[in-house]
Amino acid sequence: MFEFLPYQKFRDTPQVRFFDITIPDSNARDLVFHDGAAISPNNSETGDWQFYLHPHQEDNLLALTGGRTFYLVNFAWEQPFHIVRLVANGDILRIPPGTFHRSVSDPGGSLVLNQGVRTVEATVESEFRVYNSGEIPRLGRLLAQVLPQMQPQPQEIFYRAA
Repeated sequence: MFEFLPYQKFRDTPQVRFFDITIPDSNARDLVFHDGAAISPNNSETGDWQFYLHPHQEDNLLALTGGRTFYLVNFAWEQPFHIVRLVANGDILRIPPGTFHRSVSDPGGSLVLNQGVRTVEATVESEFRVYNSGEIPRLGRLLAQVLPQMQPQPQEIFYRAA
């Protein structure tokens, strides 16, 4: 399942803090900037939620500025749908391969660093494909069940399983 990873603060000087945010075995770095309340990936033309799913990549996400809410679906988990909130300078969110995920930034936007762990099978085509929930019956049924129950959450919510 997903998990939160702490990181080590190793030095403070006046008005400066130093952190070791190294993810062991990371072999890819992605810096993802959202301008305003961006949704990634965007909804389909018919309004269906779309997701990423990396078959050969583990994501390790650290919010550097702003905040971002992640929606995670993995049918191998006891509870397949989760809402996870990242805020700047919080823990690192580890998302395992095979997990559908999408995110929505705060109105002020966000900047997130991903220290990915990719297998040799990973390609841009395989790892950054967009999955339309309207074309995946099991995913569409789950969302039809959980989305009507969702209420707007305060910014302080970090994790909620549905």
